[in-house]
Amino acid sequence: MPEHTAVADFAALLRELKDRSGLSYGVLAKRLHMSTSTLHRYCNGDAVPADYAPVERLARLCKAHPEELVELHRRWVLADAVRGRKGAAAAETSPEEAGSGTGPGQAASEAAPPAEAASAGAPPAAPADADTGVGTAPTRRRTRTAVLAGIAVAAVAAGVAFAVGLPGGGSDGDGDGGRHRPVGAAGVTAEGTAPASSSPPSSAAASPSSPAKDTGPARTPAGSAPAGAPSGEGQKSGVPVTVRAEPYAWESPCSQRYLADKPANEMKPPPLEEGAAAWVAAHGAVSSGQQYLRLTVQGTGPETVVVDGLTVRVAGKRAPLAWNDYAMAYPGVGCGGGVQTRAFAVSLDSARPSLTPEPGNEDFPFKVSESDPEVYYLTASVSAYDVDWYLELKWSSGDRSGTLTVDDEGRPFRTSGNKGRPAYEFPIGGDGWVPEGTTKLE
Repeated sequence: MPEHTAVADFAALLRELKDRSGLSYGVLAKRLHMSTSTLHRYCNGDAVPADYAPVERLARLCKAHPEELVELHRRWVLADAVRGRKGAAAAETSPEEAGSGTGPGQAASEAAPPAEAASAGAPPAAPADADTGVGTAPTRRRTRTAVLAGIAVAAVAAGVAFAVGLPGGGSDGDGDGGRHRPVGAAGVTAEGTAPASSSPPSSAAASPSSPAKDTGPARTPAGSAPAGAPSGEGQKSGVPVTVRAEPYAWESPCSQRYLADKPANEMKPPPLEEGAAAWVAAHGAVSSGQQYLRLTVQGTGPETVVVDGLTVRVAGKRAPLAWNDYAMAYPGVGCGGGVQTRAFAVSLDSARPSLTPEPGNEDFPFKVSESDPEVYYLTASVSAYDVDWYLELKWSSGDRSGTLTVDDEGRPFRTSGNKGRPAYEFPIGGDGWVPEGTTKLE
């Protein structure tokens, strides 16, 4: 799909929803907590939001239908991919192209100290011509181009929602506890590999007595060949599909609750959906009663990839957490929402939890490609346990097949029952949490 078409199609659907709502740009921008000019740029195709959360809130404010929400997410994925490719293309500009002419970029490079060029291994600058003063321009231009390339590569790497490794198995490598990895990082299983000796997935908060789980197949990095494969087969064994998991998505605020081992007077007010992950991390909270996941599955190339199914794997079960239960909805605020297409449910209380399609929804398999992603919505419910769990996505493409492990940044998802736990709500205009049901609505 041409780049301009992907962005234009995304913007066109945004405008259609906005126009149909009858609300002005100013009113919508205020409700979305953004500037009017920013909303204009989104709807005109001059910019693509870096996150999907504000797009979904806009769509829901405009009363979008479930089918429109799915289509909007699909178009945003494609437009966002175009935005990423443009950033990478800028980094590929040659030194000659980057250094043609003079301008603000050249002036900025001139401010860099000579030590930077020396540390990068650049050759000594030629003496400047007495008349033109351009003798040092090639060195400056090369330094500037290298800096731009490094920035662009870092930006692309920061947005990748595909990582390698078992969920929670082993260290994060850089010792940062996974803070810099995207939510929903996915591990890769290469079929036909030898059994691994690594430990099974486990939550950092799980008790030492949590039941063990059989180890799975060894993980092979995307794009590399499985053990024992002939040389030259690495490219062929590359995984042709990516998965982005959003474990703190909300079907609606009214359905979302979190358990936290903190008293009400130490809890911050309920966040907006896009701030849920940070709110959960700040309070050490756990999804309460149910967890709503949004999975975006997209091919990495033009070939068709078949998503054969999603399997729920339980890494551990314990008694429900004896923590306080906090509702994200403000009392008296109406809640929308509805069953999405590609929606599935699973009961984590079951001995062998498995996904079942919501009424009116199709079951696996589905097909995806780079230009035709799929979005799956999963509602995992639990009442009798505190459960660590993750997903395995099976895919096939031609003569290749494999499994992706989908989790929460290398850790299992965690969902706990909340029956009988003290429940709290946050009144509109209030300054703190109060016991649920005590708020008087006028």
